[in-house]
Amino acid sequence: ARMRAGRARPGIEALFEVAGRDIRSVSSTDLGFIAGPRINAAGRLDDMSVGIECLLAESSAAARPLATQLNDYNRERREIEGSMQADALALLDSGEFSVTDSDFGLSLYRDDWHQGVVGILASRIRERFHRPTIIFAQAGDGELKGSGRSVPGLHLRDALDRVATLNPDLISKFGGHAMAAGLSLSETHLPRFRDAFNKSVSDALGGRLPDHVHVTDGELRSEELTLELAEALESGGPWGQCFEAPSFDGAFDIADMRVVGEKHLKFKLRANSDLIDAIAFNVDVAEWMTQRPARMGCVYRPSVNAFRGERSLQLQLDAIWPRSIS
Repeated sequence: ARMRAGRARPGIEALFEVAGRDIRSVSSTDLGFIAGPRINAAGRLDDMSVGIECLLAESSAAARPLATQLNDYNRERREIEGSMQADALALLDSGEFSVTDSDFGLSLYRDDWHQGVVGILASRIRERFHRPTIIFAQAGDGELKGSGRSVPGLHLRDALDRVATLNPDLISKFGGHAMAAGLSLSETHLPRFRDAFNKSVSDALGGRLPDHVHVTDGELRSEELTLELAEALESGGPWGQCFEAPSFDGAFDIADMRVVGEKHLKFKLRANSDLIDAIAFNVDVAEWMTQRPARMGCVYRPSVNAFRGERSLQLQLDAIWPRSIS
């Protein structure tokens, strides 16, 4: 309420200003996806104190240059992430690392990857292949540091604990929780770790690849897809971990599809006679633009899109797949 009333801290206001967003219409999601990445980018690439100084700034004059610096860090982080993701997908498309049904856990490394971005890349690869994924980068003196992300049903820290128990010399140190973990090991141990981690994940899953299941709140009728619904859901927040925003599933005809920001897709979807805007982030743009399906299935969240003073309904697409026309 304070933020929407224009009484936010100068640093928060400056972060939304450099992102081109009106702070008076922000949601809890915007804090996570607009302010959060810019603050975190400083620590990922250089010095986290820049983000702290921005949040503690007592005036707009002090906050703006810090927010601009954080915005620059975030832009650089996105560029590094995009390059690393292209490298990782090329590795996984190669003969040596191509993903098969016997790959239960993925471990990837290149000596030029940035240590501050490995966690984000692990999330992207995990989302793409729905397998627990660990990404490694150089830490110096022959050591690698890795960051991992898991899938529902696989406790990542426990999987690493089994690796360490069965191979006491393999991992230098590790820690984490069910869905994320970090570890260090000698670069010479990486091939052995790949095999040991894959076996640990396979054993934990009973030799079955994890099911890729989307749990939703059901389907909505086309007449229920309104700006008023999106606003009501937004006001029901804040949403987050263990209190997820409601999501729904459905199938739509695709009236238009275009690429935005290199790796995102913007759609116009047909719901009876109405056209609805929708956006999907971090998808295989090349595959979709090549296939150009006429119809799609999706898991989505109704959201409010505020642009140039206008508010409209937009579907945030959490998962998309081509559908045949019945």
